[in-house]
Amino acid sequence: MTKTFDVVVLGGGPGGYIAAIRAAQLGLKTACVDDWSTPDGKPALGGTCTNVGCIPSKALLQSSENYEHAEHRFAEHGIQVKELGLDLAQMLKRKDKVVGQNNDGIAFLFKKNKIEFFHGRGGFVRNGAEGWEIKVTGKSEEALTGKRVIIATGSNPRPLPEAGFDEKLILSNTGALALPEVPKRLGVVGDGVIGLEMCSVWRRLGAEVTMLEALPEFLGAVDEQIAKEAARLFAKQGLAIHTGVKITKVTTRKSVSVEYTDIAGAAQSATFDKLIVSIGRVPNTDGLNAETAGLKIDASGFVAVDGECRTNLPNVWAIGDVVRGPMLAHKAEEEGVAVAQRIAGGRGHVDFNTVPWVIYTSPEIAWVGKTEQQLKTAGLEYRAGTFPFMANGRARALGDTTGMVKMLADARSDRILGVHIIGPMASELIAEAVVAMEFSASAEDIALICHAHPSLSEAMKEAALAVDKRTLNF
Repeated sequence: MTKTFDVVVLGGGPGGYIAAIRAAQLGLKTACVDDWSTPDGKPALGGTCTNVGCIPSKALLQSSENYEHAEHRFAEHGIQVKELGLDLAQMLKRKDKVVGQNNDGIAFLFKKNKIEFFHGRGGFVRNGAEGWEIKVTGKSEEALTGKRVIIATGSNPRPLPEAGFDEKLILSNTGALALPEVPKRLGVVGDGVIGLEMCSVWRRLGAEVTMLEALPEFLGAVDEQIAKEAARLFAKQGLAIHTGVKITKVTTRKSVSVEYTDIAGAAQSATFDKLIVSIGRVPNTDGLNAETAGLKIDASGFVAVDGECRTNLPNVWAIGDVVRGPMLAHKAEEEGVAVAQRIAGGRGHVDFNTVPWVIYTSPEIAWVGKTEQQLKTAGLEYRAGTFPFMANGRARALGDTTGMVKMLADARSDRILGVHIIGPMASELIAEAVVAMEFSASAEDIALICHAHPSLSEAMKEAALAVDKRTLNF
């Protein structure tokens, strides 16, 4: 028997489950279809983010940072640690527990909001009289009808052309988060968010880590001044970074052999116990039956949408990693809310210019808006202000004075154009910059706001003052 819903969401990741919740809150009868499973076959809502992405990586980053602090930093605080040991199995167990708690939390929210969940993969059948017919394929098959459909099927890791993932020697984010022992020699291809975070986890736990990046510059998407500071600090920590690399051959036996040319064009080779490949992600349209339904897919494999996330099909929207724009969980969430509100007859708001980016390394890196090189390329006149954490009292008390806050403002109007942070708790500090930019604030607006003392947030105020060359503490 076919079940009919006002909204059927295909995908239960951050974009999908948030879209389902908001649609249900707005009084729409809502269903969500998702095929993620735990190792024992139970539903595991939350998509890549919760299961093999954002959440487990942050759990391991926290655990590995605690380990490194105990090993190298506690002594300066007068804390003596004797016979420090690593129980990796317990660390992974804690990570899995955190993931499970998030899975259960989403399931609770579905129940609370009366969202009907179907465990399986949903694909279009045809557009019928009552709406889109959806076939759910899983342990059991279901037939659904959605008056409106939201596609939120996310993305998959992009493999190397030279070698695919086996999750034993050549690892995606999935395998990188579940290594049963610390590899002695770890290679990482790509300097993106996932690659850098995995570098941090396993280096802290004892691996000798080498990063191979194809672009000539490290962290090419990041503000150049911040990227150079990050490269310096990561190298100081022991991360070997090679840019301008072109991989020519990958061979797997008991280890992984990588042949490549370096930035000067010279042939090189390296052997690793494990190789993590982090060269981006590709949209996941598997099982949607896009061709049958007539769903337009663009040349890059993304579901084609307009500015409001509408596809070419009537009453079908798409959000998150499967469409254009940054592949970020919070971007997917914002699109999910916006689409649910549009379906219900309201308005939705997503501004890609104020979507924050974060790399949860140590130091953390976060930014929003334009980089200095982007402003130069565009020929825009601007003023820049920076403030180092070494001049911040709270940072000194924390024992982490690395990095800085950098603010870029329009030379004439003083409107904030971009904020870039490398340092402690950058992921939290960037929120103030996002709010400021959403409300078209000027650097002077931030400079005039009273910030608590002592706090890391004072570095934001001081960077704003630095735009006008009047810092108080540096």
